[in-house]
Amino acid sequence: MPLLERPLSETTDSRAGTLARREGMGAIPHSTGTAFRVWAPNAQRVSVVGSFNHWDAFANPLESEGNGYWYGDVHGARPGDEYRFHVVNGTMELSRVDPYARETTNSAGNGVIAGLEFDWEGDAFHLAPLNELAIYELHIGTFGRPPGQDRPASFEDAAKELDHLVALGINAVEIMPIAEFAGDRSWGYNPAHIFAVESAYGGPKAFKTFVKEAHRRGIGVILDVVYNHFGPGDLDLWQFDGWSENGGGGIYFYNDWRSKTPWGDTRPDYGRPEVRQIIRDNTVMWLDEFHVDGLRMDGTLFIRNAEGQSNKPESDLKDGWSLMQWLTGEVRARHKLAIAEDLQDNDWLTKPAEEGGAGFHAQWCAQFVHPVRAVANELDDERRSMERLLGAIAHRFNGDPFQRVIYSESHDEVANGRSRVPQEIDPQDPDGYFAQKRSTLAAGLVFTAPGVPMIFQGQELLADGFFEDTRPIDWERLDEYRGIAHLYRDLIHLRLNRRGTTRGLTGASIRLALVDDVAKVLVFQRSHSGGPGDDTMVALNFSRRDLTGVPIPFPAPGRWVCRLNSAWSGYSPLFGGEVGDVEAQPGSFDDYPAHGAVDLPAYTLLVFSQDSN
Repeated sequence: MPLLERPLSETTDSRAGTLARREGMGAIPHSTGTAFRVWAPNAQRVSVVGSFNHWDAFANPLESEGNGYWYGDVHGARPGDEYRFHVVNGTMELSRVDPYARETTNSAGNGVIAGLEFDWEGDAFHLAPLNELAIYELHIGTFGRPPGQDRPASFEDAAKELDHLVALGINAVEIMPIAEFAGDRSWGYNPAHIFAVESAYGGPKAFKTFVKEAHRRGIGVILDVVYNHFGPGDLDLWQFDGWSENGGGGIYFYNDWRSKTPWGDTRPDYGRPEVRQIIRDNTVMWLDEFHVDGLRMDGTLFIRNAEGQSNKPESDLKDGWSLMQWLTGEVRARHKLAIAEDLQDNDWLTKPAEEGGAGFHAQWCAQFVHPVRAVANELDDERRSMERLLGAIAHRFNGDPFQRVIYSESHDEVANGRSRVPQEIDPQDPDGYFAQKRSTLAAGLVFTAPGVPMIFQGQELLADGFFEDTRPIDWERLDEYRGIAHLYRDLIHLRLNRRGTTRGLTGASIRLALVDDVAKVLVFQRSHSGGPGDDTMVALNFSRRDLTGVPIPFPAPGRWVCRLNSAWSGYSPLFGGEVGDVEAQPGSFDDYPAHGAVDLPAYTLLVFSQDSN
């Protein structure tokens, strides 16, 4: 039932002289105590126990509201107090953490009554439009620098590194899940309590402070959420009120063949109104209470299909699809961003809900990352296919390139048997010439092809190996590879047109100008409205040979300024290939009105545009 249709908890109505009920779920603190509401439709008795009543199961019984919900108001229960629900079903007596607990002592501990007061100091941040976003994916526990302690980094630690992202030019972070998970170290994709903020990271107020600090620096916050499964560890939702069928998870889960996921039989029952409601309420909480600017929904394929298979319609979960439509509708109503991780290159994910689509603004694009990594990692130049790159750079969903997030590294792409791109390129020397050259070439495509660009933490430091939640970023690499970070900064500034010379990189248009699969050369044009300061030419050499005097087409005669040369020795002492500006001569060339001769150093990306005055 919709949140506002639930009975209100008891509070004096001075006009009527009667008692009403406060709205909401979980612990609802007020001036004289805390009201509690929980859904346990199969319970015979429910009470709230906590530090405020010496954990006495008889002190504060809840009243059945006749619809599966139980309610009570406890005088003197305050924010900071610990609590649980005591549930009785026949001979079973169960101790459960509140499914709506905003804070827990830890994943296997108690709920904490959370005070919702927080001084946002007038925070009214608005995320940049999709075509002007540059996203940095990070993991709180390894992004910050714990001060000489064997613990995960906290929100406070991570906030200290935000100035580094400002210097890079990043304007949005995408944070791997922070809902309370089992243990203190995890990727976060095993949520035990979806409303509670991970205690090892600092809890809810610390996360709000992180968001506020990011906004102060012009950085939006996109948060990963996990609704394709819950748990499986420390999962108090499992058989919450003692009922289940077929050995399943009870009221919050499917109890038949639809429950099975790669993470256990833990798929929520998307068809049950109360389960749909708790997921919707969780979505709204992050957006409204935490001022998060967008959500990235993990594993949507497993929400819309029980087997995680696009080609098995008999396993489709229509209730999962309609739930996603409801959630993206809530996101859109707040003018926030909804991103799907589906990885099936399915246009329906980013079609509007009113047209039958799932309603996401954008989705991670497998059609980009796999070809780009394959071409960058290929050892033999002769086998490196330019044709394979064409689909990667030109692919779009529903005719809109900004409905896709493009990247060469993400948390999935640099773990699970795979490594960072430099390590994949040269396992014996991941800091060497080939690793530096070709990994930055792949990153160059991320920032010059149409799409929403994203990099993974440490990528700008030439991080090698693979991602682990126990291995923090080695920030000392910033000193050694400051030039590589400088290259990423220049790419980001050009992509976002910070210098007013490459507006075309924010546009939807891409025109293929040259593909040479023998020389391993690719040239394309990006445009927004066209003309000087807008039209941008991108030329890439994917071979180990320095190429001189390569004739390439230009959209207008005159001087074309080299805005970026990824072979510049300032980016790395291993580099060295100077490239000057080009004087394009008039004359038809491959359907272009001008052409010029360009020197293309080995494994290099060049960006050209004309001055607007």
